[in-house]
Parts: sequence; structure tokens; C-alpha cells
Amino acid sequence: MLHKYIGILTLLFIVFSASESLAAPTQRQDTTRRLYDRVMDEFKHRDYEAAMAGFRLFIELHSQSSLAANAQYWIGECQYRMGRYRDALKSFYEVVSNYPLSPKLAASTLKLGQTYTKLGDHEKARLMFDRVVEQYPDSSEAELARKAIEASPSPEDSTNQSP
Repeated sequence: MLHKYIGILTLLFIVFSASESLAAPTQRQDTTRRLYDRVMDEFKHRDYEAAMAGFRLFIELHSQSSLAANAQYWIGECQYRMGRYRDALKSFYEVVSNYPLSPKLAASTLKLGQTYTKLGDHEKARLMFDRVVEQYPDSSEAELARKAIEASPSPEDSTNQSP
């Protein structure tokens, strides 16, 4: 009889242990999402320094999360909005280089073009805008890139101007 109870307890232990390990990823995802959303609130309130620090912490803690690329993008966006264009370039390039399957690729490439525009490098900006249009032709980013191309000075304009 005692042997039977030990067997049942062992079976219950195995079942509960398995269900806890199955629940752990969901709990982890909830915690990950809550942290990301809290940091995003900082960004929405235009506290870019706090948001940038929060997104960096997020990446440090959750580098394997599907939201890590988004966090990297938002770091670049914070830097861009604070006028730290060189830092923003690095952050947007990091998304493009390190997260090839990210849904933020089109947005990051567009932001590279916009950042190069802010830095006065219209040639590189044009390359980035062209890339957005070519690689993501049906995206909202492609529409913005087309408008940026139309608004940017053409290469002939810069070569035909007299000094």
C-alpha cells in the first residue's frame, strides 16, 4: 500500500513538474512583454534617456526575445530624436545587420536614410531610400522613402551648382 502511494506521489510530482516547465515560457513571455511595454511608455512620454536605458536593459536581459530587434530599433529612434545622429546610425545598422528576420528591417533602413539626410549625406540617404523601395515595395516605409526621394536634391542639382 505504501508502495502504491509513493508511486502516485511520484507520478503527481512528474505531472506537476512538467506542467510548470510548460508554463515557464509563457510566464517568461509575459514578463518580457511587460518590461518592453513599460519601456515603450517612457518613449511615448518622450523621456528618451529613460527609454534608451530601458531598451538597453531589455536587450541585456532578453537578447533572445523576438522583441530584441524592436528594442534595438527604438534605441536608434531615441538617439535620432535627441539629435544623436551618428549613434542612431549605429543602432539602425545593428538592427539591419543582427536581426535579418526582424519586422523592423524596412523601418530601420528608412531611418538610416532619414539619418543620413540629417547628416547632410544625401548620396547615402538616397541609397537607403532606394533600398527600402526595392526590398519592401508595398510597405508604408516604401511610400515614405518615395516621398523622400522626390524631395531630395537630385545628383545633377549638386553637380550643376556653381560655387
